[in-house]
Amino acid sequence: MPVPDDFTLPTLGVNIDHVATLRQARRTVEPDPIAAAVLAELGGADGITVHLREDRRHIQERDVRLLRQMVRTHLNLEMAATPDMVTLACDLRPAYVTLVPERREEVTTEGGLDVAAQVEALTQVVETLQDQRIPVSLFIDPHPVQVKAAAQTGAQWIELHTGRYADARDEAGRRTELSHLETACYLAREAGLRVNAGHGLTYWNVLPVAQMAGMEELNIGHSIISRAVLVGLERAVREMKQAMRGTL
Repeated sequence: MPVPDDFTLPTLGVNIDHVATLRQARRTVEPDPIAAAVLAELGGADGITVHLREDRRHIQERDVRLLRQMVRTHLNLEMAATPDMVTLACDLRPAYVTLVPERREEVTTEGGLDVAAQVEALTQVVETLQDQRIPVSLFIDPHPVQVKAAAQTGAQWIELHTGRYADARDEAGRRTELSHLETACYLAREAGLRVNAGHGLTYWNVLPVAQMAGMEELNIGHSIISRAVLVGLERAVREMKQAMRGTL
């Protein structure tokens, strides 16, 4: 169903980690995430997102340095809140940083940061980055406690983890998880936080999240890159923008 005429569509950040995953599978030079970022922007991406993991399993430091020079929209660097990564981010100076939890044994990020359990430590990281004029977003589960804790750190943004919504097995479960996201988004806005969302969003489930009042950006990777293998990256990005509008 098309969205109302007065609705402001969230922007789309395209996560290109899986392009690097394919490259690293053979430890070669292709496919190049830099080329992928260019094609994503040509397809209508409003930003490029990469997760520089401590184990460097896909995106490499070289990628981020080149993307910082080449990206014409904005570069969102996802990373763990560790001293080494903070130092690197201050050197690289992306458009903004999203702090995420990280475990070596996970295939992908499995949930949001437990900000409530580490408010003091995260506040120090946020202050360090934002003192360098690097805005910070905290990747959190859509829970009021985590929203409140995120606001206490001084971060400018949150990114709501949409994994539970994406993984819901039936319509009732999806409605419940969507309600949690809507409540968290409202509480965040009331607390002065700006709101993004992402994880597990696809062409088939993105519309209700894109229609959420106050939602500013959706970060989507796996679904777009999966489609791009079959139809090309520019088309895959264009079609995700259409899905966000309800016109696909």
